[in-house]
Amino acid sequence: MNTQNAYTFGIDGMSCASCVGRVEKALNAIPGVTRAEVNLAAETGRVETDQNFDPAGIITALEATGYPARKTTYRLAIENMSCASCVGRVEKALLAVEGVVSASVNLASEQATVEVLGSETTAGEVARAASAAGYPATVLADDGADRHTEDRKAEESRHLRKMTLIASILTAPVFLMEMGGHAIPAIHHWIMANLGQTTSWSIQFALTTLVMIWPGRVFYLKGFPALFKGAPDMNALVAVGSGAAWAFSTVALFAPALLPEGTRVVYFEAAAVIVTLILLGRSLEARAKGRTGEAIRKLMTLQAKTARVERNGSFVELPVEEIIAGDVLQVRPGEKIPVDGVVTEGNSFVDESMITGEPVPVEKTADAKIVGGTVNGTGALTFKATHVGRDTMLSQIIRMVEDAQGAKLPIQGLVNRITLWFVPAVMGVAVLAFISWLVFGPTPTLGYALVAAVAVLIIACPCAMGLATPTSIMVGTGRAAELGVLFRQGDALQTLHDVKTVALDKTGTLTEGRPELTDLIVSDGFVKAEVLQSVAALEASSEHPIAQAIVRKARLEALELPEVAEFQSITGYGISGQVNGRTVLVGADRLMTRESVALDNAKSTGDALGHEGKTPLYVAIDGQLAAVIAVSDPIKQGTPEAIAALHELGLSVAMITGDNQGTADAIARRLGIDTVVAEVLPDGKVTAIEKLSQNGTSVAFVGDGINDAPALARADVGIAIGTGTDVAIEAADVVLMSGDLAGVVNAINVSQRTMTNIRQNLFWAFSYNALLIPVAAGVFYPMFGWLLSPALAAGAMALSSVFVLSNALRLRWITPALAEHTSTETGKQALVPAAAQ
Repeated sequence: MNTQNAYTFGIDGMSCASCVGRVEKALNAIPGVTRAEVNLAAETGRVETDQNFDPAGIITALEATGYPARKTTYRLAIENMSCASCVGRVEKALLAVEGVVSASVNLASEQATVEVLGSETTAGEVARAASAAGYPATVLADDGADRHTEDRKAEESRHLRKMTLIASILTAPVFLMEMGGHAIPAIHHWIMANLGQTTSWSIQFALTTLVMIWPGRVFYLKGFPALFKGAPDMNALVAVGSGAAWAFSTVALFAPALLPEGTRVVYFEAAAVIVTLILLGRSLEARAKGRTGEAIRKLMTLQAKTARVERNGSFVELPVEEIIAGDVLQVRPGEKIPVDGVVTEGNSFVDESMITGEPVPVEKTADAKIVGGTVNGTGALTFKATHVGRDTMLSQIIRMVEDAQGAKLPIQGLVNRITLWFVPAVMGVAVLAFISWLVFGPTPTLGYALVAAVAVLIIACPCAMGLATPTSIMVGTGRAAELGVLFRQGDALQTLHDVKTVALDKTGTLTEGRPELTDLIVSDGFVKAEVLQSVAALEASSEHPIAQAIVRKARLEALELPEVAEFQSITGYGISGQVNGRTVLVGADRLMTRESVALDNAKSTGDALGHEGKTPLYVAIDGQLAAVIAVSDPIKQGTPEAIAALHELGLSVAMITGDNQGTADAIARRLGIDTVVAEVLPDGKVTAIEKLSQNGTSVAFVGDGINDAPALARADVGIAIGTGTDVAIEAADVVLMSGDLAGVVNAINVSQRTMTNIRQNLFWAFSYNALLIPVAAGVFYPMFGWLLSPALAAGAMALSSVFVLSNALRLRWITPALAEHTSTETGKQALVPAAAQ
């Protein structure tokens, strides 16, 4: 870091001297800070501290004040981790580095995410701390990080398969000679007659020793140093267990006089089989772990590798890494669009299904935005790059998925606390079992004591506990991304599972977000097309959303709009003008009354439309009522089905909107919404959520607009519609890549399925240890004669980890709980990450 007991870091949000005063006051109030200085021009803060200072205090204090400190995030690839206790040790080593405020280690992905205060603590310093603790660390850059991890995991998997094969070949004769001799008398007689016991044991010794010093050496090279440091891990359990079995057998073979009478037996097959089975388990684990990051790899394959970029007046093929913002690029038919940009020339249809989930290609002409990773159709496009590298939408989506996969859910905290003391406790149980068998066991006591102690050490490895949560998170969030659900905050995966009420914004969430002409009921003697043509001509000069809806309808029906004379806007009533020589009035019923136009039965028609949540307007031509028009913001196609699905999940549904109470009530009746809160301002939405949250009810809020951002941030889980604004997306915990509410149902389904999967894994992992440790220790031997062989213990331990991984991988096949509806709206785009547009 910087000078001892001093920290310098960036601060966001300061704009004046009063901001500086507030920040300095907050910093000086932090325990351990002896002096604080804030520089407005440089937007930095510097604190001098004593030995009791915790850097995390700065993060918490400044966030509470509204001026967040800048943090630097490093990602590391961590080697040699084998169980949950390793995770705890790596995190402890990382947190001990000066300036580190948080460290999260994921056993399944074998990566660590470390946040440091400011940027003066280097990634190298952080990596060295993990390496010094016995877990070599490599700093991962954003570009190529996953390729590095993927290559390393593939190499590890190949190496483990090779070592497992070698160990199996060497172990097979040992197992057949010892266990085959016990099980099949003919084999025993043949060995005694042709080899003799000493020769047989000598062969077993040679092969077992070879197993331990060649394919199995990793356990001893890592396990014994960890044991001597007072921080035993899984490798230590295997090393001590198999080493004890080998040492006892070696003494029995070469120095039998050192053993009590009647205890000269060998356990070479136990030592060899233990190493072989655990290598097999690790090989299967490595293979399964490789599948957990499949979602990231699929996203990575969407990125283009090269692009045609303008250089010195001509277009040349360059690696996509060399593109800079402002470059002009060409995309030929059928090619992937390399980076985000704006079309300058050309016309084509682009397949944006990887972003929106909608299969209908979107037309792109001049000034249209295009997204890197999408696929160009049959036309050629020239465009200017606006976002490149890590700033592209696809890169931000990948980082969202990575962050969610590396998240540590609240439930994982309990697991980590248990596993930190679990291994030492197991070693204590093994020692206790050994002593108990020596004192109370039958003859030969030493042999029984050794078997029990070794079995306890092997059976109790906490691999399954360490893998139970992170593998499910990785697979679940990855599958969610494939279904169009991005968890921006990893802990939302658990929080969403506990939600009891889903509150929905109306405009743009339940509805399409813009008014449409829904009804045009003409009076006798008038022609529908002519009436629409006249009304649209009048409304064409207005920018009011209702006017635009009427004009849009006329243009969709290919009606030409005639010239308008004597146009007049009548405030609070409507508009009037001369169209084709006829006087046309358009407005509310009070305009008709003011102009003495008889409404007759049309008034009841208008009232019925209003009761449906629509806005009725009346049209008069030359003093006669010509038509009743209704305009409304139409309900999205999939909304009713989504509301019904939420109810089937046992959730209460609320609608919070700024619209008038009558319109809101009408929509709620149509959709079956349980609670309606209408006519509220943005801060009123926050208040409404707080009321819904009373009595401990967990609330998710779904919205898409700028005015929804405070409510998204306040809710237990904020869900942003992907077609919404960047501000809303930035405030949300979950982002739906399309604008369909089916995504909310799918997000909740993924959350529930993933949490169920985690609980299944944890139940198996804890139950496995709780049940089999007593069996291995021999607790049930006096009653039932149960005593677990160390070799069987090794097989059971490997099986538990493989079971947990296999169970987590089932999440790859989660199907959508509700199919999304394809939008027919041309040109619709999803703006997934904030700052991507």
